[in-house]
Amino acid sequence: MARRPKRRLGAQSINRLIPNSLTLLALCSGVTAMRFAIEDQWDRAVIAIVVAAVLDGLDGRIARALGATSRFGAELDSLSDFVCFGVAPAVVVYMWSLHELGGLGWAISLLFAVCCGLRLARFNVALDSKETMPPWTRDYFVGVPAPAGGGLALMPLIFGLQFEQSFFASPWLNGFMLAVVAGLMVSRIPTFAFKRIKVPGRHVVFALLGVGAFAAFLISTPWATLGVTGLAYIASLPYARHSYHRRDRLSEETGDADNGDNGEGDDDLT
Repeated sequence: MARRPKRRLGAQSINRLIPNSLTLLALCSGVTAMRFAIEDQWDRAVIAIVVAAVLDGLDGRIARALGATSRFGAELDSLSDFVCFGVAPAVVVYMWSLHELGGLGWAISLLFAVCCGLRLARFNVALDSKETMPPWTRDYFVGVPAPAGGGLALMPLIFGLQFEQSFFASPWLNGFMLAVVAGLMVSRIPTFAFKRIKVPGRHVVFALLGVGAFAAFLISTPWATLGVTGLAYIASLPYARHSYHRRDRLSEETGDADNGDNGEGDDDLT
């Protein structure tokens, strides 16, 4: 019986390896967050997951800019997202608070990780789907994406670091938050794909000033800034649902599938 030839990765230039290197750095950051949790260094654990989220936002964009997108990179990105935004937040929250609930706390942590894995698997299947969707739907995710879910799961911890109140360490509060976010990740609720927002030319300077101000606040008051960002994202959820259904109705009434400018190509929207 003839042996099947082994499939190997072809030779790659250094530039084409940069996106996958960023993905691996994000993976290392997510795993390191769990180490910090074991050592009770909660601030560093949160920072490590935030760093993973930043790297996750860069790898796909750089891959497309360098023409280095590949199926291997997409699979590696999903694996990294599962660890960084599914496993790591679950372990951090369990070590910080949910361990007080014993088996119930661990079950909630497992539920969160499983829901994150299911969300990523659903996304990978959607990439291979031949179903044609209106272009405007690319402005939205289906459910809360994994990086946002990982951040929302850490909200009580972030507020606990800011206010140093024992209320935020309540295992019941953290368990409720983790369970709700897990449900949002696997839900069919439309959420905004902020990566696809286009800034009009006349507003570019103001947008850059906003980014600079956000970076300044993040450095000077990280926990308050992250907390407000999380609350703003939560506030956007009902508006995203309303916006999606409004555009859906408009599309059906006009018979025009494309009723909005949607950017270019597909994105690593996990």
